[in-house]
Amino acid sequence: MTTTFESLEPGDTIDGPEFAVSRESIRLFCDASLDYNPLHLDDDYMKGDFGRTNFGGIIMHGMNNFGLITRMITDWAYPAGAIHRRLETRWVKPVRPGDTIQPTGIVKSKQTTANSRWVLIDVLVRNQTGEKVATGEAMVEFPHS
Repeated sequence: MTTTFESLEPGDTIDGPEFAVSRESIRLFCDASLDYNPLHLDDDYMKGDFGRTNFGGIIMHGMNNFGLITRMITDWAYPAGAIHRRLETRWVKPVRPGDTIQPTGIVKSKQTTANSRWVLIDVLVRNQTGEKVATGEAMVEFPHS
């Protein structure tokens, strides 16, 4: 059943795809984004301290989380004729090779204006142990018919 603006209620959830993070997936994202920062490629470099942080090894690009959230929102919105308009995220915990992550959305509120209908969605990404690795907020527009 396709989602409609009228049927949405605060608390409704959107489940995104699981993503198994590997050294290869991180390398492929380096190639796609042209971001070859040693944070994502060099374990020896990542053994050092970064201020008060020590990652202990390479980490996945934060923008890869952003992409998974975007995919979840778009896959949910597009069949309903809705448009993904905004996404803000915050990286909470590093994601490493061997982690499996999954985005989730929770409908926060909806509002009708003179020109359109809007849905505000809390988004989060959790790893395989249930820890939050990213949080944020998305806005989706359901244009008037």
